[in-house]
Amino acid sequence: MQRASTHTFACTMGLIAVAFVICLAPPASAQTGPDWITLLDAKNMGDWDRIGETNWRLDDGTVVADKKTSKGAAYLVSKNSYKDFVLQIEFWASDDANSGIFFRCSDSAKVNDRTCYEANIYDQRKDPTYGTGAIVRHIEVHPMPKAGGKWNSYEITAKGRDITLVLNGKKTAKLRSGLHTEGPFALQHGAGVIKFRKVAIKPL
Repeated sequence: MQRASTHTFACTMGLIAVAFVICLAPPASAQTGPDWITLLDAKNMGDWDRIGETNWRLDDGTVVADKKTSKGAAYLVSKNSYKDFVLQIEFWASDDANSGIFFRCSDSAKVNDRTCYEANIYDQRKDPTYGTGAIVRHIEVHPMPKAGGKWNSYEITAKGRDITLVLNGKKTAKLRSGLHTEGPFALQHGAGVIKFRKVAIKPL
């Protein structure tokens, strides 16, 4: 009986040790692997087309914009077009930031919420139903999550007519639409401070 108890105790301690090691191990990144294309990271600002004028720059491991000089918003636009994909973005926004991720843009020289779908980043939007976490003009968000003053992650999945936004691990919008089917995506600076430290895309 003593031997059985000792064996059970040893097994239990072994399982606890394994669990402890697993907890200490760093989580696997969802943005790695042969199918992922990294377009921006802490060491590389990447190659983008630009619309509008702002001070995009690589500063302390992030791509930052905080001084827009053009009348309208400024954008970093991807060189390539994408149809079906998973797009993952890590961003930091000030409380007064007006930004967004525009995708499947039908006109790469004219980026807006009519020519593209927009995953919004805009905590202080006058109409909060299309604020942060919404797809502007298409899917409202209730209640609106706040992104200001912290690092956030956006995951945008577009496959056929189905589009899903996940902000910080929580689904905020789901759309079924065939309005925009393919095109580049764009990172916006409209107001405040916006920072990006990782942009990766996986074509589907």
